[in-house]
Amino acid sequence: MGRERRRLLVANWKMHFVRAQALEYLKVFTERVQGISNTEIVLAPPFTLLETVRREIQGTAIKLAAQDLFYERKGAFTGEISAIMLKDLGCAYVIVGHSERRRLFGETDELISKKLRAALDAEITPILCVGETLEERRAGRTQRVLETQIRGALAGLALSENLVIAYEPVWAIGTGVNAEPEEAEASALFIRELVAQLFDTEIAQKIRILYGGSVKPANFEGFVRQPNIDGALVGGASLDPEAFAQMVKIAECC
Repeated sequence: MGRERRRLLVANWKMHFVRAQALEYLKVFTERVQGISNTEIVLAPPFTLLETVRREIQGTAIKLAAQDLFYERKGAFTGEISAIMLKDLGCAYVIVGHSERRRLFGETDELISKKLRAALDAEITPILCVGETLEERRAGRTQRVLETQIRGALAGLALSENLVIAYEPVWAIGTGVNAEPEEAEASALFIRELVAQLFDTEIAQKIRILYGGSVKPANFEGFVRQPNIDGALVGGASLDPEAFAQMVKIAECC
C-alpha cells in the first residue's frame, strides 16, 4: 500500500548558510542526484536564500520549500512572510508547526491551523510537523499528543491529499538519538488511521508521512522500508550535500 505513494525527502536547512555556501552546496548536490526519478526532492532554505536556490534548481526536478509562513495574505505584520509571497517565489511546499516553532516561539495548534489554511488556500503543500517530548513519551502519552496536535491543526479544514505530515519526536531532534524504525512506523500508522477517522480512508492512504529526528544515511533505510513511512524531513544531515544525496539514493532504491 505504501509503495503507491512517491518517496519524499525534505532538507530543512534551518538557520544555516549564506549565499556562497548555498551555491557550493547546490553545485555538489545537484550533480549527485542526477537521474533520480522515483523520489521527490525538496530543499527548505532560510527565507534569505529562497530566490538563490530557486534560480539554481531551475531545470531540475528539485522543488522549493519555505520553513514557515504567516497566516494573513498581506498587511501590517512586520517581519512576516505570507503564503502568496512564497508562491510568487516558486515554493511548492512549506513547513508548518515544527517543534522548534512550537517550543521557542510558542506556536499553538490554533495558530498552526491558520497557517495550514493559508498554505492550502495558496495551493502550497504544507508539511505539518507533529511529535511528542521525552517526558510525554516516558508517560506513555505519544498517541494522545499526536491526536491532540493533529485534531487541533486540521480542525475545520477541507483536506485532500495535498498534505504531508512529518512525525518528528521532539526528543530525537538534534540529539543524535533517533526513534527505532518500528516505533516510528507505529506512530505513522496511528497518524494515518487518525486521518482516515477525521476525513476518509482514501485521503489517509494518499497523504505522505515522513519521519524526522536525527535521521541520517546510516539509519535511514530502516525507516524508509516501513510501509507507512514515505520519506524523511531531514535536519542536520541535510546540511551535508553528500549525505543528503546518499539518502535520496537509498530512497530511490528501496
